[in-house]
Amino acid sequence: MKKTFYSNGKLLLTGEYTVLDGAKALALPTRFGQYLDIEPNSKPYIEWNSFDADGSLWYEDILPINDIISNTCKSDNTVSQRLTKILHTAHGMNPSVLQHGFTAETRLTFPRSWGLGTSSTLINNVAMWFGIDPYSLLWESFGGSGYDIACAANNTPIFYEIKNGKPVVNTADFSPDFRDNLYFIYLNKKQDSRNAIAAYRERTENRSLTDTISKLTEAIYNAATLNDFRSLIDEHEAVMSDALGQQTVKQQLFPDFDGSLKSLGAWGGDFILAASPEEPHPYFEAKGYTTILPYKDMIL
Repeated sequence: MKKTFYSNGKLLLTGEYTVLDGAKALALPTRFGQYLDIEPNSKPYIEWNSFDADGSLWYEDILPINDIISNTCKSDNTVSQRLTKILHTAHGMNPSVLQHGFTAETRLTFPRSWGLGTSSTLINNVAMWFGIDPYSLLWESFGGSGYDIACAANNTPIFYEIKNGKPVVNTADFSPDFRDNLYFIYLNKKQDSRNAIAAYRERTENRSLTDTISKLTEAIYNAATLNDFRSLIDEHEAVMSDALGQQTVKQQLFPDFDGSLKSLGAWGGDFILAASPEEPHPYFEAKGYTTILPYKDMIL
């Protein structure tokens, strides 16, 4: 019998990088996500097909069950290697699932290039398939803070933090009166969060930094007006700019923008948040950035 699993995509409004060190972050599950369809068969392999949001097939392979169990991927395809590792880890946590073959199909509802969580939605879906803890699967196979897994399984904004090595997730009733002044702009390139995290690790692991960001997360959540919100995300950007030794996205790309801009997750790619009293489409479209989503069209 075919089973279907679904997980939400993610955006990290506050706490990028520092969430790894225990900072409190405000994370936003998106209206976009990924499906996983699983159908058992009697073959000794998993026939895997992955489709992008436009229906195009972006990945396909045959993964022998024995190779998954032994974690010996014979393919040169990096996606096959990563998928084999995820499934091998899942098998180790529940060996009762891979007693036979399967047909597996993933379907994204957002373009893969957007960086809204192709990997995290897959990991959460695989965890549901195997009936295992998704955070353990993430940390043993892929790494990261786990906020994206929390978004995958929640349908409202959340506070996320790691305490004593364990994820703590609380619902955040974040739906500000000024949300119609918030927009998400795609920077036309995907950022590799693992490389970005490695670069952050080389620079800092600072308790006072995580405390500062935690306080800013609370303040941003409680901002009563657009001006207050803008001032606070500007402060968050300045603090992280200093910690990372990088210019903010506004300094780098949009110094003349009449509004505030905030990086979301790994700096340098994917989406940014624009907080602006004016309609920002003409400004960004004139600069070649045409994927602009109002808050209500992106966030659950």
